[in-house]
Amino acid sequence: MEEKQVDVAIIGSGSAGLYALGKVKPSGKSFVLINGGEPGTTCARVGCMPSKALIQAAEDFHRKHILGRYGVEGHKELTLDVEETMEHVRDLRDNFVDRVLSNSTDNMSDEVFVEGYARFVDPHTLEVDGKRFRAEKIIIATGSRPVVPGPWKAFGDRIITTDDVFELEILPESIAVIGLGVIGLEIGQSMARLGTDVTGFDMLDTIGGLDDPEVAQLAIQTLGKEFPIHLGQAAEITEEGDKLRVTAGEHSVLVDKVLASLGRRPNLDNLAIENAGIPMDERGIPLYNRNTMQIGDSHIFIAGDVDGERQLLHEAGDEGRIAGHNATSDSIDAFKRKTPLAINFCDPNICHVGSRWSELDPETTAVGEIKFNPVGRAMIMGKNTGILRVYADKQSGRLLGSEMFCTKGENLAHLLAWCIQQELTVGQLLQMPFYHPVIEEALQAALYDLYHKVEAKNQTPITELIPLN
Repeated sequence: MEEKQVDVAIIGSGSAGLYALGKVKPSGKSFVLINGGEPGTTCARVGCMPSKALIQAAEDFHRKHILGRYGVEGHKELTLDVEETMEHVRDLRDNFVDRVLSNSTDNMSDEVFVEGYARFVDPHTLEVDGKRFRAEKIIIATGSRPVVPGPWKAFGDRIITTDDVFELEILPESIAVIGLGVIGLEIGQSMARLGTDVTGFDMLDTIGGLDDPEVAQLAIQTLGKEFPIHLGQAAEITEEGDKLRVTAGEHSVLVDKVLASLGRRPNLDNLAIENAGIPMDERGIPLYNRNTMQIGDSHIFIAGDVDGERQLLHEAGDEGRIAGHNATSDSIDAFKRKTPLAINFCDPNICHVGSRWSELDPETTAVGEIKFNPVGRAMIMGKNTGILRVYADKQSGRLLGSEMFCTKGENLAHLLAWCIQQELTVGQLLQMPFYHPVIEEALQAALYDLYHKVEAKNQTPITELIPLN
């Protein structure tokens, strides 16, 4: 069998694999990039980008409900050509995918970019469609796929995931969304706003991964006005004619389709990873160091969704860079990871920054809060339903984290992530400029509330200017 020797083999040309490649190529090391399945990143093909296109269309159309307050006549008669909407989403999706490919694998020869599924023959050898590659270092960046329980597959195309939803030319009249995390909320709310009869289910007692009970309560109450939300019990599916009945406890609904949004499973099962000679955890995921991306003390590294930790593009990018750096270095370097940041683009946004509510010690943590009802800028926008909670160390005043359900959360979350990473205190943040009228004034109000609850105070009162001398 043909065998080629390389310094580095990267398995997977998604975001993590491409970022790893960005470190490997300039090193001068020989390499091969192996990809099974559709080229293009999960983000561009079936994730971040097409979902945001769908969300934007749905949100813009939904604004018709408040146009009357501005004196816009005829707003109630506005209609939507959903088929044209979905075509627009696919056009944007295809553009994003083409951009990824044109800047990466389209420009690579067959010698270095190999299409096919890789399998470990031994710790240093990979086999791809009858070809073998022996690599000094290997990076596993095979990504993930949507979870669909085995019994549900018997229902055929009536069960859809994000791999399918953007291919729909028309939306179903009714759908049950099972799993109300990021995907379920974003797609579920968008479909409801585009005219589909949506019902949401989740076996947890919260939605959107919310940890803070105050934030979760308002999010459930608010989003529950757009489509029914049933929590706390597992959903079961049965067949009734050409429809599906979804039942959870005393709640039951008959629908045309079900969106399975139960999370994503790492793509490890087809790698013959048992031949790699690496340590695994109880979930079957390699044991690795998140600061080096090295698996055990081996020559193999892992990056991106496949490690099952933070399945987000910016995290995949960082992990790919770390893995690529260490796969081409003589020594293993550890890197500090960035402040955790997660954004759900439902409307209002759900965001988590820094330490989670469940990770905090209530005895040593102070909490500041603002509800958006009186926030002037939000009132003008017609988006003044929301809440922002910020957490700080009670003694030092150092900002620790935040959860929010509010408009422009995607922007506020970034500001807070940057501040947490800089280890700033609440008092220092309040010495920063805040314009009027802006959404950031809500953050200012939450910080004022928090400042009164921490022990550390600024030498100069926060209402005063800082003297030069």
